[in-house]
Amino acid sequence: MKNDYMIHAMAAKDEIRAYAITARDTVEEARADHDTSPVVTAALGRMLMGVAMMGMMMQDDRDLITLQVRGDGPMQGITVTGDNGGRVKGFPLVCDVEVEPKYPGKLDVGAALGHGFLRVMRDTGAPEPYVGTVDLVTGEIAEDLTYYFAQSEQTPSAVGLGVLVDTDCSVSCAGGFIVQLLPGASDETITALEENIKSISSVTKMLSDGMTPEDMLGEVLKGFDIKFLEESPVEFYCDCSKQRIEKSLISLPKNDIQEMIDEGKPVEVRCQFCNKTYDFSISELEALM
Repeated sequence: MKNDYMIHAMAAKDEIRAYAITARDTVEEARADHDTSPVVTAALGRMLMGVAMMGMMMQDDRDLITLQVRGDGPMQGITVTGDNGGRVKGFPLVCDVEVEPKYPGKLDVGAALGHGFLRVMRDTGAPEPYVGTVDLVTGEIAEDLTYYFAQSEQTPSAVGLGVLVDTDCSVSCAGGFIVQLLPGASDETITALEENIKSISSVTKMLSDGMTPEDMLGEVLKGFDIKFLEESPVEFYCDCSKQRIEKSLISLPKNDIQEMIDEGKPVEVRCQFCNKTYDFSISELEALM
């Protein structure tokens, strides 16, 4: 049985491109690594799934995409990054946040993030990465990505993202979709797609009912011919290592490293993305000098 994966499809005689994802295990691993409260789990999970599908849009294995949200709410912000192979990682600035739910059973991610901005950075190997920034519309992530696609990439899109958190704070299900109209889409296609999106259930309801990414796109694109083109696994993957941390320490001013040595205690360095820790003894710090 497949676990976390995403798909790419075309529909309506190539007037529509679409992506869908299921990522319960990926979001649960991120939750466990950062010990996040339910509303932070929901926000982080939505971001991870969004960056995974946007990564699938990129062409080269070496391309990277990063999403950042920053807000004036108690969560403050989140950073996630991914490649075009479904490997994603990310971290919240504040892991334990509690806000009143919008209504029973509905976490208020927008209130936790507050007002701020969404930034998208695409690193394709060019001298400078592409950077697009838009204001947060609702802070609920899906609507903000919809607004980003329209404003920064001039691509009419519909984004749905959902994370259902269980009573024990673990992730029950997580998934979503991105559907985009391509240039030249007919009025009939646009109208039919809009009607479909108005009538579908929430992402978490579809997932709870046992729907796969293919099933979700079947609902969103009901009445259209659908061609499933590509499938990719999805995983929470951090490429940190002691060697990479060493390189970061070497880049520090020598005075800073000497201060660590003078304190006479081993140094613990924590990776922001996965919370793994790396210890450096005094002798190792001296060798870095």
